Amino acid sequence: MAEAPASPGGGGSHDSGGDQSPRSSNVREQDRFLPIANISRIMKKALPANGKIAKDAKETVQECVSEFISFVTSEASDKCLREKRKTVNGDDLLWAMATLGFEDYIDPLRVYLNRYRECNIFTLLAGRQEGFRYKSNKTCNW
Repeated sequence: MAEAPASPGGGGSHDSGGDQSPRSSNVREQDRFLPIANISRIMKKALPANGKIAKDAKETVQECVSEFISFVTSEASDKCLREKRKTVNGDDLLWAMATLGFEDYIDPLRVYLNRYRECNIFTLLAGRQEGFRYKSNKTCNW
């Protein structure tokens, strides 16, 4: 396996260096990577119905996606630490992506983030009307 992703909450930047290999950090693989079943399901959506994906391809994408998430989250976390904040939010992640050179993804992700927030507000308000607090976006059809 490749190098383990840096800990998103560790406050270290992506260029902090050091050996983060599985042997030196004693972190279980299931704690370092997104579940392979989730990765496989997402990959299959891009293929024709009879398409197949090799195990090594799934594992490679699993490692890359997990590393990408850690990379972006680490940059956002560093920003929050500099600003003396403890919570990383969606805007921090978009800022980190722009900082790291992923500007082409910012506009569609901002649209998604705004729709997500709107949906959660509507769901929360609906839950309060029924006498309980309910936070879920399952009622949003998008």
